[in-house]
Amino acid sequence: MNEKNAAVTWEGIEAKEFDYRVCPATGLLVDTKAEKLVIANAVAAVICLTLGGIFALLISLTRWQTIHLLDATWYYRLTTAHGVDMLVAWIVFFEIAALYFGSTALLNARMVSPKTAWLAFVLMVIGGGLANFAILTGKADVMFTAYVPLKASPIFYVGVILFAVGALIGVGLFFVNVFVAKAEGRYTGSLPLVVYGLVAAAIIAVYTLLSGALAFVPALFWSLGLLKQYDPAFYRNLFWSFGHPAQQINLCAMVVVWYMLSHITTGGKTPNEKLSRFAFILYVLFINLGSAHHLLVDPGPSFPWKVFNTSYAMYLAVLASMIHAYSIPAGVEIAQRKKGFTKGLFGWLKNAPWKEPGFASLAVSIVIFGWIGGVTGVTIGTEQINMLAHNTLRVPGHFHATVVGGTTLAFMGLTYYLIPLVFRKELRMKKLATLQVYSFGAGMTLVSIGMIIAGLQGVSRRHFDITFANAAIQGGIPQGVHIGLALLGIGAIIAILAGTLFVTIVLVSILNPKKVSPTSVTLVIPQESVNVPETKKEPSAKGTFVLVLIFLMFFATYYLSNWWLLGRTWFIR
Repeated sequence: MNEKNAAVTWEGIEAKEFDYRVCPATGLLVDTKAEKLVIANAVAAVICLTLGGIFALLISLTRWQTIHLLDATWYYRLTTAHGVDMLVAWIVFFEIAALYFGSTALLNARMVSPKTAWLAFVLMVIGGGLANFAILTGKADVMFTAYVPLKASPIFYVGVILFAVGALIGVGLFFVNVFVAKAEGRYTGSLPLVVYGLVAAAIIAVYTLLSGALAFVPALFWSLGLLKQYDPAFYRNLFWSFGHPAQQINLCAMVVVWYMLSHITTGGKTPNEKLSRFAFILYVLFINLGSAHHLLVDPGPSFPWKVFNTSYAMYLAVLASMIHAYSIPAGVEIAQRKKGFTKGLFGWLKNAPWKEPGFASLAVSIVIFGWIGGVTGVTIGTEQINMLAHNTLRVPGHFHATVVGGTTLAFMGLTYYLIPLVFRKELRMKKLATLQVYSFGAGMTLVSIGMIIAGLQGVSRRHFDITFANAAIQGGIPQGVHIGLALLGIGAIIAILAGTLFVTIVLVSILNPKKVSPTSVTLVIPQESVNVPETKKEPSAKGTFVLVLIFLMFFATYYLSNWWLLGRTWFIR
C-alpha cells in the first residue's frame, strides 16, 4: 500500500489536509479515518449477526414441534432480541459502513467529520447494548413490533432511540460527504450508479428513522408514566412507518450490492444506466407503501387508501425491482458474451464464475429474493389474500427470504471483498467461502419454504406452540404442518452452521497479522472509467430475457393459485 499524508487539490480547489492511501487495485483514494469507521461498523455488524443467529437457532428449534426447545417466556424473549439484532442492528451497522465507504472511497473523497461519525457509532453501540440488556433481562418481552399496550422498560425505548439517532447522524454525514465531494471537485458529472443507489437508500432511511422516533419517543414517555395513555392504533401506524420501511432501506442497499458484485465478479454493468437510476427513484417514491399490508385489518385507514396502496401504488415499487432484476443479470450476460461465452441461450450463465463467493452470493441472493421473497411479498400484499395470510407463518416465510436469503446473503458476499480492500487482509479459506454461500442459501430456502408450507395450513406466526390446536381440529394437526415446521428447523440448522462458517472465515482473515495488497480485486468505479473491449456490435441479453419470462410465468401461476385457494376458503354452499 502507498501511504500518503498530503493536501490534495482537485480542479484548483484545495482540500483540507487528511490522511489517505491509494488503493493499488482501483487507484482510488481511501481516507484512513473513513476506513477505520467502515471497519468499526462492519465488525459491529458481524457481532450483531452472530448474536441474532444464535437466537434464530433456538427459536427455530422451538417452532419445530418435535423438539420444542424453549418455554414460552424465553421463546418470546429471544424472538424480540432476534428481531432487534437481525432486522435492525446487523443490517443498519453494515449499511452505515457502506454509506461511509461509498461517499469517500468511491468518490475519491474525505470523511468530513470523523469525530461526529464516531459519536454516531458510540450512540448505536450503546443503544443496541441497552436494548439487548432490557430484552435479555426480561424487561422487554414485547416482540420486535413492541405493540402498545405491551409495555417495556424505559431502558428498551432509550436503547432503540439512541440507536436510531446514531444511525440518523451517520446517514446525515453520508449526505454531507457527497455534498462536500462535489463542492471540492472530487468527481465530475453525475454520481456513479452505486453511490446514486446509496443516496436513494439514505433518503428512505431518513424517513424511516424519523418515523421510528415519532413512534418510540411517546412510548418512552408512556413507559415512564409521563404519558397516561398511548393509542394502540396510533402507535401501529407510526411503527409501520418505521418497521417495514426499515426493510426497504435494506432492499435498496441490497440492489446496490448486487450491482457492485456483478461488476466485481464479471465486469458487468447495467445496459441502461438511466433506467436503473429511474428505478431507484421509484423506490424513493413508492417502496414505503409496502408497509400498508400491515394495516389492512386496522379500522383507521380507509378502504380506498388500502386498495390504492396494495393494488396500484405498490406495483410501481415492484416495477423498480423488475427493472433491477433484468438489468443486473443482463449486464452479467453482456459481459460474459464479450468474453466469448456466446454458445446458446445460457452458455454465458454456464460459464459464469460460480466458484467465486461474490458471484455465488449474487446469484443465490437474486434467486431467493425474487423467486421466493418477491413473489410471496406481492401476493400477500394484496388485500383479500392478506386477510387470510397476515397472521400466519407465511409472512415470516416471505421476509426471511427477502431480508436473510436476499439482503444478508448479498452483504456476506460483499464482505469477502471488503476484507482485502478495506481490512487489507487476504481472504482465507476461499473455497469454504463459496461453500458457505451455497449452504446458507440452501438453509434459508428450507426455512422460508417450511414457514410458507406451515402458514398455508394456518399455523400462527407468533404462537410458540401449536399442540393446543389438536383438540380443535378433527383428526389432529395435518401432517403437512409438521413437515413444514421440520423443514424450518432443519433449514435453520444448516443456515446457522453456514453463518458460523462465515464468521469464522471473516475472523481468520482479518486477524491474520500480514497485510496484503489487493491487486487481484477490482472495485466498482464510475461507469465511464471502466475499460470495456470494443466490439462491432453490442451483445444482446436474450438469455436474461428468457429467464425473466420464465420468472413472470411462475409469478402469475403462484399469484393466481392463491386466488383459487382464496375462493375455496370463502366458498359458501
